[in-house]
Amino acid sequence: QVQVTESGGGLVQAGGSLRLSCSASGRTASNNAMAWFRQAPGKEREFVAGISWRGDSTILTDSVKGRFTITRDNAKGTMFLQMDGLNSEDTAVYYCAVALRSYPSRGREDYRYWGQGTQVTVSS
Repeated sequence: QVQVTESGGGLVQAGGSLRLSCSASGRTASNNAMAWFRQAPGKEREFVAGISWRGDSTILTDSVKGRFTITRDNAKGTMFLQMDGLNSEDTAVYYCAVALRSYPSRGREDYRYWGQGTQVTVSS
């Protein structure tokens, strides 16, 4: 079983930055792709960013390209999402997910393990 825990959310002003962290236990997490999803009130959970098991391949949804960066440190079992230039549309609960495949996809169905989420609120 993989334990997934997010941290780093909070309240930030528009234009500000936050860094989310995801701790995932076990060899399964280190050997598989991971991703960030988010869910705003009244909306479906959507893909934000994904990273391959070695960290050599990443994908980002169009709305965050140039503002968000996804990285991972397998030695520490941790994945990060650096979020810069935040705006009100980024307000959501952010979830970390672990897949059972080497390279990330945008589909929720490809991710087996999920964290409880961390709230990000951007004030204008």
